[in-house]
This record gives sequence, C-alpha cells and structure tokens, in this order.
Amino acid sequence: MIHIAICDDEKVILNHINQFVSDFFFRKNIEKRISLFSSGAELIQSGEQPDILFLDIQMGQMDGMETARKMRSQGYRGEIIFITILKEMVFDSFEVRAFDYLLKPLKEKEFEHTMERLLSVLKRADERKLLIQRGNEDYIVSFDAIRYCEVIDRKIYLHLDSGEIMDYYGRMNDLVEKLDARFYRCHRSYLINLWYLESYQKGFVHMTGGDKIPVSRSHCREFSQVVLAYMKEWRI
Repeated sequence: MIHIAICDDEKVILNHINQFVSDFFFRKNIEKRISLFSSGAELIQSGEQPDILFLDIQMGQMDGMETARKMRSQGYRGEIIFITILKEMVFDSFEVRAFDYLLKPLKEKEFEHTMERLLSVLKRADERKLLIQRGNEDYIVSFDAIRYCEVIDRKIYLHLDSGEIMDYYGRMNDLVEKLDARFYRCHRSYLINLWYLESYQKGFVHMTGGDKIPVSRSHCREFSQVVLAYMKEWRI
C-alpha cells in the first residue's frame, strides 16, 4: 500500500488533487491510503509519514516551504511534490529535496507524467546500490545514502547521510559510470548527490549537513540547467 498525503488550504484544490490521485492509482490497480490536511500545522501535528506528499507552497500562516523544512528536520524521507502558482519557486524547493512541482491550475497530463516518473522511482528503489571493495570485504551502499563523493590521491571517500565516511581505492571516472544521473561531477575532485543540495552561491554548493563543495569554473555556467533537468527528468 502507498500512503499519500495532500496538504492545501484551498478546499477546491484539495479535492481536485484527491480526485487525480484516486483515479491514477485506481487505473494502476495499486492499493493506496489518502490523508487530507488543510494546513501545514495540521499535517505536522498528525505525525504522519506518507510515501508521497502533495504540498501547496502558498498557504496562510505556515506556508508549504516552512512545513517541508520542519518535516525534513524531523526525519521525513518521503517524496514531496509542491503545488504552486509561481514557477520561480522551483529554486527554493532544492533545499527540501522536492521530487517535482506542479503549477496551478493543475493539468491532468502533467500530473500523470510526474506520477509515472515517481512510481518508476519507487519500484526501482531497491536496485540503486553501489558495490565497493575494501580490502578483502565487499560492501553495498545505497545511492540514497551518499551525500557526495570526494577523491584524494588514489582513494575515493563516500560521505554518507549518517555522517560516516567510507573510503576505498578507485577512480572517479569509474564511479561516475556506476552512479545514476542525480550525481553530478561539479569539480574534478567532487561528485555531488543533487538530492542533498541546499543552495548554490558564488561557485560553491551547500549540502545538507553543512558541507560546502566547490564548483569548477567550467561547470558554473551549466549548473542551474543541470539541476533543473535533474528535477524534471532524471527519474524517468
């Protein structure tokens, strides 16, 4: 069963998304549970941890972005899809690692395109693993757990979401081939997981956990386009 939560302070929009979700999962013959919330505070107080969260950005009192920040700070790891009237808000969504955003008024074709990509991600979740060798032992590391990779001399250091750093002998070029398109080589020595990107300022990316990673001059111009493409296309 997939648990979906929808949070919007406009009842018409709330019901509209609910209908889209119900129809989509009915056609897919997938069992689902849907929870409806009319405010960010109500959602947080519920303590629910849905697999998929549709979240309106422009809400009164606690807006959707603040709601998402609080949920992420409390350990929420589900997929967030923002609902907004402003396309420019997509850049703010990097901070809370949103899967996608949908513009109001909602169009069923765009909704289904996002949901098809998201279902593909959920179905392939167990396949995204990295096998590394340390000495005589093999280790399996989930792509989701890797915040960024760093190469120093002949060693690669995997900086994990847990705070642990795993090192092994290897080549960055080989690692790039093994990982998927959410990972971007922003510098000859760094490969970042865009899922953990918080912001980009003056030649540096700021990652969750406080790390500051340089972006080489040759990549600065394309970086914004890479991030936008990641948000819309990498999970197809």
